[in-house]
Amino acid sequence: MLFNSYIFVLLFLPSCLAGYFALNHFRFERGASYFLLGMSLWFYAYFNIKYLPIILFSICFNFFFHRLLCHTRRFSVRKTALCAAVLFNLGLLFYFKYYDFFFSNVNLAFGSSFVLKHLVLPLGISFFTFQQISLVIDTYWGETAEYGFLDYALFVSYFPQLIAGPIVTHQELIPQFQDPEKRKLNWDNFSRGLYLFALGMGKKVILADTFGNAVNWGFNNIGSLDTINGGLIMLSYTFQIYFDFSGYCDMASGIAKMMNIDLPLNFKSPYRAFTITEFWERWHITLTRFFTRYVYIPLGGSRGSALRTYRNIILVFLVSGLWHGANWTFVIWGGLHGVFVVITRHFHQFFEKLHPALNWLLTFVFVNITWIFFRANSIRQALLFGYQMALLNFSSIKDQILNCFALPELRLILEALHINFGNFYNRFCLLIFFLAALWLAVGGKNAVERTDGFRPSLSRSAVTVFLLTWCIFSFSGISAFLYFNF
Repeated sequence: MLFNSYIFVLLFLPSCLAGYFALNHFRFERGASYFLLGMSLWFYAYFNIKYLPIILFSICFNFFFHRLLCHTRRFSVRKTALCAAVLFNLGLLFYFKYYDFFFSNVNLAFGSSFVLKHLVLPLGISFFTFQQISLVIDTYWGETAEYGFLDYALFVSYFPQLIAGPIVTHQELIPQFQDPEKRKLNWDNFSRGLYLFALGMGKKVILADTFGNAVNWGFNNIGSLDTINGGLIMLSYTFQIYFDFSGYCDMASGIAKMMNIDLPLNFKSPYRAFTITEFWERWHITLTRFFTRYVYIPLGGSRGSALRTYRNIILVFLVSGLWHGANWTFVIWGGLHGVFVVITRHFHQFFEKLHPALNWLLTFVFVNITWIFFRANSIRQALLFGYQMALLNFSSIKDQILNCFALPELRLILEALHINFGNFYNRFCLLIFFLAALWLAVGGKNAVERTDGFRPSLSRSAVTVFLLTWCIFSFSGISAFLYFNF
């Protein structure tokens, strides 16, 4: 079920909130938890009922090993249980996400004929798998309490963060489910959450999907691109993935906040970053945290020689790239980021002497260029895209690109203000979108900053109503969040 859909906004979310708080109000706390679990599983199964047994089996299997590790003190048994749980989770992820990728490459390399399964990727499997790996490892390290099945199942399946994160830890979420004060309707939290939800939906529906239309046309017509139009498509994807992921994070946090649940910060204006290291401290923060804690540090982190540290950094980024998708384009994308992190780390004195504006520009341009590999369907397509841009052919902006930004809603707003741009309307819309996107991503306050010290006001109410109304009327062209694919 998509956050940006009629069934979610008009049926699922109101029913979930009303049922959850009503049951808690009449002191059916356990019933409220079961209700929230049921709603979360419905939310997940709505995409495809065949996904449901997978997540249920994963929850039951990992819960068994969580309890086993809580009750067993023998080192050999604990070690075996930990290895079995981690191998099961990675095996499940490999089977559904990487089976075809692995064996297609084996067939290509050795001329073998393994049959590919063409499996449909279960939504959110990368997220709920990593979430459970972290809990099992923490249980092995003795850093968790012994949780009941209901709390554990809610921790894994809680619908705001189920499909695209953040990757929460047990201590961040389960104690909040157990806190009686958080089960009471809090109008301040509810209004703040609704405002955050509206901001996130505006980012997704109005900005990300509009840029996405241009991106789809561009990558389907690479041969028609030149330097100008290729640059616009590249920058469009930079903004599409930014507002798509940022919008999801805001909406997820907003929904949770309506229920008095605080999700960890997962997105913090990454395009403001002055270095690539800072970029990864701001983009998908909980994924970076996971790889740092469970991959980078066990590899040795930065405790050894500089060469070993650089190796560990690049390995983590290669794994991060592969986590995002079963395609060599993601591996190259991750590897390029790892190499650039190593370069900036090794030559840190050189970069520190540069003007901050130049550091920001280098980082932003690098991120833009590497997003081409992230978006492309193949390495060949990514290289062709870069080749078309590198030819230094300049022409006017394609009408197909301009038309993507000429929203009828903007025309109605301009007409209401008695503003008429005539033949320049499409170009004006494109300019407005790019300037607004740049300002929101780099110069303006992000959603977290806008809700810091939040107090309901008439202006915020108007913004909430305006954004929700615009978005709901735009649902006929809904699209899934990009991170649903990972």
